[in-house]
Amino acid sequence: MLLHLRRILAGLLALVAVVVAVLPDGSTVDVAVAAHDLAPGVPLGADDVRLVAVPVSLSPSGVVPPGAVAGRALVSAARAGEALTDVRLTAVDPGVSSVAVRLADTGVAGLLRPGSRVDVVGAESHVLAADASVVAVREGEVVIISTARTDAHRLATETLSGPLAVVLR
Repeated sequence: MLLHLRRILAGLLALVAVVVAVLPDGSTVDVAVAAHDLAPGVPLGADDVRLVAVPVSLSPSGVVPPGAVAGRALVSAARAGEALTDVRLTAVDPGVSSVAVRLADTGVAGLLRPGSRVDVVGAESHVLAADASVVAVREGEVVIISTARTDAHRLATETLSGPLAVVLR
């Protein structure tokens, strides 16, 4: 009987040791995460980021202080809930602008995603913007393109005359 009681007590102590080893210490750190899917190159605002308390042991390296995210831009697209770290953020380039482009072939819109790289082509096969970044696709026929400011001005002017073609890179 005493041997049986000792075995039960030893099992309980082993179980308590495992639980204590596995449980986190309770300390957390606030991590800035994407509040919704975010496109690259677009300045981040307060509505684009939310804070999540994460156990210190699960916090990614390079976490950016919550106040340091606003006004910066992502170098690549981020999904909702994804942690924003120093290697994902960059300063906003004042030489880059975004412009809405109406597509000549609306079927292409289904192939485009934020972060896709495209060339924008106008009448007579003139390349109006090379290696531009897709920021968003709206209503299946309008694409928001981020490119050099001079190319964005040219795109805005050309799209007034009619839809433009995009070539996937």
